[in-house]
Amino acid sequence: MTSVFKKMICRFLAIALITLPFQTGQASMISTDQVNTAATVQLDRNLVSNYLSRADTVNEFQILGLNAQDARDRVAAMTDDEVSTLAGKISAANAGGDAGGVLLFILVVGVVWYFAFRR
Repeated sequence: MTSVFKKMICRFLAIALITLPFQTGQASMISTDQVNTAATVQLDRNLVSNYLSRADTVNEFQILGLNAQDARDRVAAMTDDEVSTLAGKISAANAGGDAGGVLLFILVVGVVWYFAFRR
């Protein structure tokens, strides 16, 4: 009886090995662009969220009558392309304003200094 049972189990296993697939998952290489894109999107989201958390930004929102938390929620709902565009605009913005006024002031002081102390 045990030999009949063993034969039946062996036949079942042989049929199962032939018909059932060995591999259900597939591993493949991912490109560098895919990894860089994911990392860039996360960096852009961090840049925008850090910008929205700054005190001067929150103060500007309050002056305009906006809630800072609503702005964060809207940014969280944005697509990756929209966040990348917004992060690019934040990065391209002037940090301290336009430097033209400072250069003009230095030029005027230099001209006054030159003519005042010229002999």
